[in-house]
Amino acid sequence: MRLGESGHEQPVVLVTADNGSGQYFSLLPLTRDVDGAFLASGGVAKVRAALEAGTLPAVEDAPNLRVGSPVARPGAVVGIGMNYAAHAAESGATPPEVPVMFLKPSNTVTGPFDRAAVPPLSSKFDWEVELGIVIGREASYLESTAEAAACIAGYVTANDLSERAYQLPGAAGQWTKGKTLPGSTPLGPWLVPAEDIDGGNLPLQSWVNGEPRQDSDTAQLIFDAPTLVHHCSQYMRLEPGDVILTGTPEGVALSGRYPYLQPGDVVEVEVQGLGRQRQELVRS
Repeated sequence: MRLGESGHEQPVVLVTADNGSGQYFSLLPLTRDVDGAFLASGGVAKVRAALEAGTLPAVEDAPNLRVGSPVARPGAVVGIGMNYAAHAAESGATPPEVPVMFLKPSNTVTGPFDRAAVPPLSSKFDWEVELGIVIGREASYLESTAEAAACIAGYVTANDLSERAYQLPGAAGQWTKGKTLPGSTPLGPWLVPAEDIDGGNLPLQSWVNGEPRQDSDTAQLIFDAPTLVHHCSQYMRLEPGDVILTGTPEGVALSGRYPYLQPGDVVEVEVQGLGRQRQELVRS
């Protein structure tokens, strides 16, 4: 995890006991931040060793600190569109035969409990719970999905907040415009190492004002995490600390079944084992 005010987060590891209680330990003896360099240099293994040796100091006030994105500002945030067949159907599209890729600026990344700003002219602001992949080593022109799997450092909960009026055909009509709004990529609350969780079999859900919206499982992904990493590596160089958003399941406002988000609404998204987010919507 990364705790503290925006731009001044400190790296922390959360160790959860069998009874659900948690202990927070500072990673400052090992690294200044949870970033690409830390992940690429075997940072997760170093944390395990330090915990075993008992050399990490406790962070006593951790529960009172702001929770930042669990990975420092990525070099790239790659979005994958329509990666659940039911979501493609509710969007009026045919499920893709190859992954649909788009890019989000790294300045869209924010903490999992930070307020989310609705754009001034927004009328169709939407939620999207997603499994996020965090890259742990450089991936370029990978030859196999097995090689791609070895490049995954871990997984995070993500919300790909989207303005559909900017994204889809109309006055704007470009995915980039609808997916690049400030603060539109909350990540966290924590990163779980890939070897500690099965990213291909995780329930994921969303709620708006406490009412259920999405309820699916990453087993329903059309293209799983290793496939996405392999595919993306054929078109771009993925670097440690980069994030891939794997797509959202059915149950968004775009379906026509629910109203779009408004200032004052509260959105919650959760991927089992990766934590739950909560964003209060405000007008920017």
